[in-house]
Amino acid sequence: MAEEAINSKELVMALERLERERNIKKEEVFKTIEDALVSALRKHMGKSAQITARMDPETGVITAEQQMKVVEFVVNPETEMTLAAAQKRGLKAEAGQDVIIPLEVREFSRIAAQIAKQVLIQKIRDIERDNIYREFKPREGEVVTGLVRRFSDRDIVVDLGKAEAILPYSEQIRKERYSVNSRVKAVIYKVWAYKDVAGSEDPVAQRLRPALMRMEKYQRGPFIVLSRSTPLFMQRLFETEVPEVSEKIVELVSIERDPGFRAKVIVRSRDLKVDPVGACVGMRGMRIRGITNELSGERVDLILYTIDAQQMIANAMSPAAVRSVRITDKENKKALVVVPDDQLPIAIGKDWQNIRLASKITGWELEVKSESQLSEESKKVQAAAAQDLTSVEGIGPKIAEVLIKAGLTDISRLATLTPDYLSTLQGIGDKTAEKIVQGAQKYMQEKAQARQSAPAEESTQETAAVEAQNDGKEHQEQEGGN
Repeated sequence: MAEEAINSKELVMALERLERERNIKKEEVFKTIEDALVSALRKHMGKSAQITARMDPETGVITAEQQMKVVEFVVNPETEMTLAAAQKRGLKAEAGQDVIIPLEVREFSRIAAQIAKQVLIQKIRDIERDNIYREFKPREGEVVTGLVRRFSDRDIVVDLGKAEAILPYSEQIRKERYSVNSRVKAVIYKVWAYKDVAGSEDPVAQRLRPALMRMEKYQRGPFIVLSRSTPLFMQRLFETEVPEVSEKIVELVSIERDPGFRAKVIVRSRDLKVDPVGACVGMRGMRIRGITNELSGERVDLILYTIDAQQMIANAMSPAAVRSVRITDKENKKALVVVPDDQLPIAIGKDWQNIRLASKITGWELEVKSESQLSEESKKVQAAAAQDLTSVEGIGPKIAEVLIKAGLTDISRLATLTPDYLSTLQGIGDKTAEKIVQGAQKYMQEKAQARQSAPAEESTQETAAVEAQNDGKEHQEQEGGN
């Protein structure tokens, strides 16, 4: 059997070094070289030729052979040979049998080496990418530290040692500035293989696709995406700084962030003896300060969890003091937060930051008003109600005030009440109660009659308009006839 070594010993040593340093299995490279030689031989002997090649993993010596079928009449010379041809080669076979023919690879070794080199380079890249993906995909959610290597538009390419990652602009803290070789700490947010990004329906992948495509000119994946703005990064910092969190004694129920400026974190304890807020703050604020410093001064509001929705909303409005919370629409989760006048700017926050974060973390659509605003609105509502009530026969300003205080501002409801019920209100006697009910009933009857007569009046007006229009046409026709 003919054989040829392609830089045999040196190649084996080089591949062993690659295996140690880059975790590239030399068996995979051998397979690549074998495939390259088979490809070179088939170009000479035909595409359908049944050729196999093997490279000795110890010596680097490569051999090749061809399998052919012995036949009486050759139909495909690439896979068949006559009995005479087989005997001429010294092969012992009969018609219908397969024979193995050793091939001379010396003249093809150079071509195979060139092909192997090209394929090997690509294979090494592919294997490295696969290794990087396999190493970093399970590490999603892990905090890492790397060096800023370069900038791609507003995105940052970070060197993690074994691989390069990207910190997209959308995942940065806006007020932070970086320079080449500066250290950056972030969480491994997502890891995608190159092929998984283009057609991905993952909303995160779709949002980050422009940044990943800019990264493509440096590498064809995998894409390791870092983030400093995700709530997950803050969660990991709490797990590092607060032992009770890492030990799951204190739970971070929910986190909402305006990265670099303010965050709200709902906490609760699984141990009644442990104060979750105090545990996160730490002695003299050391624990929370460490987190704030890492996030460029981002203020963190720690919110004690409770199942009471109104109390939860009040807690979430921290640092503002809340006077009361009113559920205005339970089904659609809407609530009104009332605060002292001097607390209104704090409750709203800069650019509506505080109320926005409170709404997000509680899941309620919140509206905030000061006590004076609410009082002014209440006065306007009462004035309008008083005006409506005094239009009812038997109700004067003083009686209207009594009814408003009792919450009886709906005239249709007054019409259904009994005088006995109204007379229980302070300031309303029996006779006055009767007048109120009678007046309310009369008011509602007149209102109903007005509604019924309105369509009739409209119909009469329309009829008159049509008749007038017809009269006008007849007049024009008469004038035309004359």
